[in-house]
Amino acid sequence: MHDPHFFGYGSLVNRRTHVYTPCHPATLPGWRREWRATALRPAAFLTARPVAGSAIDGLIAPVPGNDWAALDQREAGYDRVPTDAVHHPLSGAPQIAVYSIPPRPDDQSECPILLSYLDVVVQGFLTEFGEEGVTRFFQSTDNWSLPVADDRAAPLYPRAQPVSRAETVLINGWLANLGCRIVDASTTGLGPDAAP
Repeated sequence: MHDPHFFGYGSLVNRRTHVYTPCHPATLPGWRREWRATALRPAAFLTARPVAGSAIDGLIAPVPGNDWAALDQREAGYDRVPTDAVHHPLSGAPQIAVYSIPPRPDDQSECPILLSYLDVVVQGFLTEFGEEGVTRFFQSTDNWSLPVADDRAAPLYPRAQPVSRAETVLINGWLANLGCRIVDASTTGLGPDAAP
């Protein structure tokens, strides 16, 4: 009997941020990512929502013994949603879940994206899928109109990872191309509870 699996499409793509193995690249058709500003936290979440005709890359990995407690705690604020649509290389058909935040009545317009969080996500996509995967990540993610809080010097994201000069140049270049508004994190009032 297979352990259930999760499909990670954001920070869970970066294997340095979790202990779940073995991981396998996968694709979830019919979904798109978006940055979501809610009253749950003062910084934006990266979530995914069903969108016909779209697809997102990610990783799948098993959850041993069906013990979701640690992962559910990490993904607090998200709903764990079963899906049978994931394209993956595994034989058989393990149960797979994706974490998603449904639309909320307290959705806001101006919670910033933490740059240290984005760095972790893009680093994972670069490692797993190369620069083409990074391109697909940016192109399949919405709501880049939110400000980006530059907290690289003092990361607020609890699973922040060092980024190389090449990774920094790549990420900064995409933010410039997208016309993102970069703000100094120290001016936003964000604290250690800001990060998703």
